[in-house]
Amino acid sequence: MTKTYTDILSDGGSDVLGQVIAQRERLTIRMADVKRVIAILSGKGGVGKSTLTANLAAAIANRGMQVGVLDADLNGPTLAMMLGVKDQSLQLAPEGITPAVGMAGVKVMSIDIFLRDAHAPVTWQHPEGLAQDSFVWRNIIETTAVREFLSDTLWGELDVLLIDLPPGAERFSTLAKLLPSLSGIMVTIPSEVSYRVVNKSIRAVEEDGGRLLGLIENMTSYLCPNCSHVGPLFSRKSNEETSSPALELPMLGEIPFDPQMAEACDCGVPYVLSHPNSLIAGVFDLVAKEITETSLRSEQ
Repeated sequence: MTKTYTDILSDGGSDVLGQVIAQRERLTIRMADVKRVIAILSGKGGVGKSTLTANLAAAIANRGMQVGVLDADLNGPTLAMMLGVKDQSLQLAPEGITPAVGMAGVKVMSIDIFLRDAHAPVTWQHPEGLAQDSFVWRNIIETTAVREFLSDTLWGELDVLLIDLPPGAERFSTLAKLLPSLSGIMVTIPSEVSYRVVNKSIRAVEEDGGRLLGLIENMTSYLCPNCSHVGPLFSRKSNEETSSPALELPMLGEIPFDPQMAEACDCGVPYVLSHPNSLIAGVFDLVAKEITETSLRSEQ
């Protein structure tokens, strides 16, 4: 007799299906005290999503809010380092895991905290005999890992939980099925190539019923660290075909590029904290104000 997927999950007395159901119940309990969940996403890599997430989390915390961050980029985790919690030890309890606490009191959960070898890659085991289909199982395992981080972390009361997603609109759609109240912020850089890919992701999210709060354009200009002159970093081209979907979203902020931002992240101190009076810190504060007020208005 042909086995169904449910049969496979229940084979061997492991009751994987029962575990998944129990995990979903824990997820509902964990998210009950989280007012807003916002994913940071993009259609492509290299646009600075993690840097934006770290600084946005700090900017929101500076406004007196309780903030948590989940690093959902399991294969390239960076937020533990950017928020200064890489060397913290997590506290394990029967009811769950206490997240690390980073700069500005931001709560952080990242697989990077579990990896003692900074150069060790994250590897996934697949069911025996299914090596040729390992890419399929890898997606399932990664989704399960993110669900475990959400459901097993003792987030407590949060005003905002930011989730830094790896590139690809499908990650947002999968997460939205776990968290129906999820909203997203799309990130791009001002190049035609980036906008072309990001626009595809915008359409994919919208066609799947997802909700986007708006767009952040990163590295929109170059901020000279010596004279504070602001000039173009990319050659911006006007192209209706590759710009129209993004133009339909509210522009939440345009973040200039400053080399000191990367240095701040490497040191574990978000730029908005190390340079609180800078132009960039002001932009992040406006973005934090806009997204929290937009989310609050949507609840009323």
